[in-house]
Amino acid sequence: MDLSDLLARNEGKTLEFKRDLSSPAPVLRTVVAFANTAGGTLLFGVEDPTRNVVGVADPLALVERLTNLVSDSIEPQLVPEIEILPWRKKYLVGVEVHPSPSRPHFVTRDGVAGGTYVRVGSTNRRADDELIAEMRRSVRGESFDEQPIPELNSEALDFRVASESFAPVRKLRPNDLAKLRLVTVYQGRTVPTVGGILLFGKDREQLFPDAWIQAGRFDGTNKSRITDRAEIHSDPLHAVQDAIAYVQKHSMFEAEIGSVKRVDRWSVPAVALREAIINAVAHADYAQRGAPIRVSVFDDRVEVENPGLLPFGLTIDDLERGVSKLRNRVIGRVFHELGLIEQWGSGVQRMISACRDAGLAPPTLEELGHRFRVTLHTQPIGPAALDPVDQTILNAITERGGLTTAQVAATIALTTRTTRTRLAKLKDRGLIHEIGSSPNDPTRRYIASK
Repeated sequence: MDLSDLLARNEGKTLEFKRDLSSPAPVLRTVVAFANTAGGTLLFGVEDPTRNVVGVADPLALVERLTNLVSDSIEPQLVPEIEILPWRKKYLVGVEVHPSPSRPHFVTRDGVAGGTYVRVGSTNRRADDELIAEMRRSVRGESFDEQPIPELNSEALDFRVASESFAPVRKLRPNDLAKLRLVTVYQGRTVPTVGGILLFGKDREQLFPDAWIQAGRFDGTNKSRITDRAEIHSDPLHAVQDAIAYVQKHSMFEAEIGSVKRVDRWSVPAVALREAIINAVAHADYAQRGAPIRVSVFDDRVEVENPGLLPFGLTIDDLERGVSKLRNRVIGRVFHELGLIEQWGSGVQRMISACRDAGLAPPTLEELGHRFRVTLHTQPIGPAALDPVDQTILNAITERGGLTTAQVAATIALTTRTTRTRLAKLKDRGLIHEIGSSPNDPTRRYIASK
């Protein structure tokens, strides 16, 4: 254990400080929660929340007591790594708990229903029946949306809607439904899976009444006054587009009037918004009840929130490093094939890059209760970042009062096609806009936004 690093951090999903073992019950809950979630370290001899190091009077006795306590009070049995750590003439005791392949673990005297805990931020939360079931599925390597729905047959899927969704990519054939796990064989019968119904079910919300998106625009920076609301009940593929359109409708902060047309600039980067909403739909825990996906637009931010904690074994730091674990494999497989998900694990990094490039703070990622929230901040904290080529384009357009695509291409010595792609991205970021009567107008020029 790197003691210096641990003492420099705040308590969180994978770290907790304890002064001593005077209260065994909270310690047991923490060990169980670490094992069930993403692992963690429990450090004895440190005051919380001051992080003052007070040390442990008899570290050997504490180690023995901890070992017996964990062994006798937690099922299935856990064997954490316990270590005595010297620190400036004092001793601390560290308990490192790894994510367990035998979850759910629980406090023996409280049983599975009352003694199973998960880690949410710096707190331990009792797991409900749905969360315990998800733990068991994760151990078996299954996802909720791969589960069969035996009371239905394959006719419960709308093949026409599925075919239309795949039409831009390829022709969908009936036998593709099994390959995509939209249907499966259960006791000799072909039945739809949960994912199949969620994506293309004829009566999706009859079985999953919370599989929709609740959207709202709030006046100011809190939810005290709502100015607009919408319920998006379309299938997940169209719901993503509908939610993006709703946010863009309510998050415009600048409108420039050119010689021919009006150009609107959004306060949230389109790439970041798209990734946040797609991730919410693809990773939502549809086993939960009473918890639709929520999209909230405020004056200073956009919040996208889905039911479900991070998949077991993952932390927010993992997400920011590009590590991902898909909760819904059927939905993820279809989204990937349709181009909504480009590369596994890269969505959060794309959000971060898009916000940084737009001069905005990075997204805030949080686990709250049994939900996961992405907050996209819309107040600039600095100038938009540009690579050298884009900066050259912007400088040339600004200095010369506007340029055509061909003139820009000559300036940066790139092909017209490559130049057009760069101009489109600068336009999406609101840094330039077009002046012209139509896309084919030979006099169409790009000018810098004010």
